[in-house]
This record gives sequence, structure tokens and C-alpha cells, in this order.
Amino acid sequence: MAYENSSEYIKHHLTHLVYGQHADGTWGFAHGVDEINEMGFWSINVDSMIFSIGLGVFFLWLFRRAAVRATTDTPTGLQNFIEMIIEFIDGSVRSSYSGKDPLIAPLALTIFVWVFLMNFMDLIAVDLVPWIAGLLGVGYLKIVPTTDLNITFGLSLTVFVLVLYYSIKFKGPGGFFAELAFHPFPKFMMPINLILEGVTLIAKPVSLALRLFGNLYAGEMIFILIALMYSGGWALGLFGGFLQLGWAIFHILIITLQAFIFMTLTIVYLDMASQTDH
Repeated sequence: MAYENSSEYIKHHLTHLVYGQHADGTWGFAHGVDEINEMGFWSINVDSMIFSIGLGVFFLWLFRRAAVRATTDTPTGLQNFIEMIIEFIDGSVRSSYSGKDPLIAPLALTIFVWVFLMNFMDLIAVDLVPWIAGLLGVGYLKIVPTTDLNITFGLSLTVFVLVLYYSIKFKGPGGFFAELAFHPFPKFMMPINLILEGVTLIAKPVSLALRLFGNLYAGEMIFILIALMYSGGWALGLFGGFLQLGWAIFHILIITLQAFIFMTLTIVYLDMASQTDH
């Protein structure tokens, strides 16, 4: 696909494949940013859904494959790798969650691996998949689900629901309300307490979503800007190649760290929700 200028190139690579209702009432895929804006709230980023669900299915298939073929005699490299991840997650849960709950470790494992896989898509060449999609007649395609606020907020809101559930489960409705209304100031300052604790509670999913989105979106943008250097001649393109390699190596740390942070904060939030010593 030919681009008139750098701005058009960047805009194309940051635009989702969106399905929704057009201004004339018909439903279909958007063919540009203007049509996406017209669709409003009742639209769906099809590319984010395809890649996030697909990577979730791949995660389940991979771990099930390792579990079915697990052996104590001569473990395969895949089995050793999976066991290493599980032991790492188990250690993180033991150090961050003070209670005992059968959901926490599987939840932490799912979050870490799934978010890592979605982040890992950022290491694929920025032009490769959109170019293939263009050959198939697909105008826009973003392959990194965690650069979509809908995905990161979907993950964080799920964690938020679990925080509310654990708070009510361990403290009861009255205990949960008392925690919001009667701390940190005395009871007669209940309105202020509700505002402070309410903001703190709501900030948890917001910070989870924005932290993951911001880091991955910035990483994607840097890859796109480096890719623009290839159009500036062989010398600039060669320099861009070294930059892209260096950023990709550094980005491996970022995508792993962001998955770990999302998982760890989830465990910590659920541990706080489970505490009954207030």
C-alpha cells in the first residue's frame, strides 16, 4: 500500500478494523477514521477481538498440550518451560497473597501469560501483517490487542469486579461499606471518607488499564516511527534497522515487565480485598 506522506502512514497503522453502524443506518466495516468516529460507542474493534481471543485459545491449547504429555521420566523442553512459568507464578502468589484461595494462582497464571502473549505481538514487524491484510482486501489491521483501550479496560474491569466480590465475600456488605465510609477519618467525616476511598477504589482499574495501554501504545509508536526511516534512503534505513533491533531487544523486557506488573497488582488488590483486620 502506498502512502502520500508520513502522517498518512502513521494514521493507517494506528487505525483499527472496526465494525459498526454507519451514519445511514447500515452496518458494516469502517473505511476510514471519519466513518469510525461516526459509528460512536456501538462499534467493535474486530482486530483486537480476533487477536486477543486467538491468543487466549493458543494459551489454553499450549498449556493443555504440555499437561497431557507431561511425564516424570524424560520431560520435554516445553514441559520444563511450562513448569518454570508455573513455579514462578506460584512464588509470586505466595509472596503477595496472604490468604488461601484456589482461584488466585490460576488467575495470576492466566493474566501473566495472556497479557504477555498480547504484548508479544508488538515484536512482529509493523508492516508485515497489515501488508498481508491489504493483499486480502482488509484496509486496516492492528495486531497488538493491548494497544487498544477497550482490551486493557476490559481486563482491568474484570479485576475490579473480582475486587468487589472478594471485599464483600470476606468482609460482608456491611464491613465493606464500613471500610469505605469510616476510614481513614472518624465516622462523622463519612462523606469525605466515601469520596477518598471511592476515588482510591476506582483508581485501581483505571491505573491498571492506562498503565498497560500507555506503555504498549508508546512502544508501538516507536516501532512505527523507526519504520519511517526506511523511506529516507539506504543510510538512514540501515541506521533504522539497528535502532529497530535495539528497541525490539529492549522491548522484550517491557512486554514481560508489563505483564508481570498487571499480574502482581491484581494479586495485591485481591489480597487487600481479602483482609478483614480493619
